Amino acid sequence: MTFAERIDALTIDDLRRAGATKWIEPGTDIGAFIAEMDFGVAPVVTRAARDAVEAGVFGYLPNSMLRELQAATAETMAQRGYEVPAEHVIVTSDVLRAFELTITRLMSPHGKVIVPTPSYMPFLFVPPRVHHQVIEVPMIDDGGTWRFDLDALREAFAAGGELLALCQPFNPLGRVFDRDELAAVSAVVEQAGGRVFADEIWAPLVLPGATHVPYASVSDAAANHTVTATSAGKGWNLPGLKCAQMVVSNPDDRALFDDADWLSHSAATVGAAATIAAYREGGPWLDDALAYLDGNRTAMLEAVAEHLPGVTMHRPEGTYIAWLDFTALGIESPGAFFREHAGVGVTDGAACGVAGRGSARFVMATPRPILREAVTRMGRAIREQGLA
Repeated sequence: MTFAERIDALTIDDLRRAGATKWIEPGTDIGAFIAEMDFGVAPVVTRAARDAVEAGVFGYLPNSMLRELQAATAETMAQRGYEVPAEHVIVTSDVLRAFELTITRLMSPHGKVIVPTPSYMPFLFVPPRVHHQVIEVPMIDDGGTWRFDLDALREAFAAGGELLALCQPFNPLGRVFDRDELAAVSAVVEQAGGRVFADEIWAPLVLPGATHVPYASVSDAAANHTVTATSAGKGWNLPGLKCAQMVVSNPDDRALFDDADWLSHSAATVGAAATIAAYREGGPWLDDALAYLDGNRTAMLEAVAEHLPGVTMHRPEGTYIAWLDFTALGIESPGAFFREHAGVGVTDGAACGVAGRGSARFVMATPRPILREAVTRMGRAIREQGLA
């Protein structure tokens, strides 16, 4: 059975039995609100995790495995176009922990975090939890392509912004920014004397037609003001294994992370074993997943055009997120609306910032028959409520 045949054969009951959060949410029949893939895990990753369990590797991350993980991460980053010494890789539990560390160690007490919106939701709530304000900068819809508002970014830095939270590829809009776009952002940051937290956890999930460019690879200046964070969590579906990596490019900034080996104790040892296997042996499985996601992208665009007239969806270039704009239909809270009237769980766009109101984030990494069923239900709900 091929990868696609295996995924297509999965049913809602199968996914519910697996117990993932989005499939056991009360009152929701179809879960499309948590960024996990319903594709299982690469066999090489399962084998590495099983071997670690059978070997009883349950202690703190040993130095030998830490060094191997650093090397595997550096190799993977080099394949993406960003050369870093293995010893500069800092291991921690997840990308959000890396984000928190960047804020607390590199920002002044009153510095503000600049967040392009609609945004990955925690970018908006993590900074206030560590006593830093957020400045939202809405993205610009340029004829179907989402772009940065460079003037607004300049104004945000002038208003006290110190750190730009940049998701590349961009969750939830699905953009994969090209080198010129990133260089333009870098020029704004450099002129302002700011820094960038580059969340590149989605780097493995770039769909055909686009190419991932690591932000820090754009120039020496960009590297000098950037902290890059990544993980195998999205690309190989391992978020629960708690193992992420970060690179602090600036040597003066890196001196503030002189406890890097201590930070590695927050990473799961089994997660490290699984991550090494994903980076070094998980390519074929990832290729199959990307091919399936490419088909889902087409299926989603077709289903929206057929069942959700008046709803806008731009073609994503990466991630497995569809951003659906319901404002023309007057649906103020799509999350609540579709849970109540369609049994479909989506993330309400308001959770992604003011710019997201009236929109929704839909996770497309699910069997294609279920994806079509979800959109069909959403269209039926709109018609039954007299909105189309």
